[in-house]
Amino acid sequence: MEPFLATLGYFVIAVIVIVIGLLVFEWLTRQYKDWDEVKKGNQAVAMSISGKIIGICIVLSFAIYHSFTVWDTLIWGAYGVFLQMIAYLLFEMLTRKFSVETQLKANNTAVGIISMGVSIGLAFVIGASIT
Repeated sequence: MEPFLATLGYFVIAVIVIVIGLLVFEWLTRQYKDWDEVKKGNQAVAMSISGKIIGICIVLSFAIYHSFTVWDTLIWGAYGVFLQMIAYLLFEMLTRKFSVETQLKANNTAVGIISMGVSIGLAFVIGASIT
C-alpha cells in the first residue's frame, strides 16, 4: 500500500507545484493573462504554457527519481520553477529584435514554439543536475 500512497503524494505535489508555477508565470506576464489568451485561441501562448508545464514536470520527474523524501521533491520542484522563471526572463532579455511577450500576445506561433523549446530543453538540463 505504501507505493500507492507515495505515488498519490508525488501526484499531489506535482499538481501543487505546477499550479504555483503557472501562477508565478502569470504574474510575470504583464501584457496579457495566459488563460484569457488561451480562451481566445492564442496558440502561441498555449504552446508557451505547455512548455512550462512539461518543463516543470520534467524537473519533478528527475526530483522524484533522485530524492529520498517527498519534501526533497517539493524543494527541487520549487527550485526548478524558479530556474524556469529565470530562463524565461533571460529568453525575453536576450531577444533584442522583439519582445517575446508581445509576440506571444500577437499569436506568433514561431515564438511560441521557441518558448516551448526553451522551457523543455532547459528542464532537461535542470533535471539532470539534480543529485
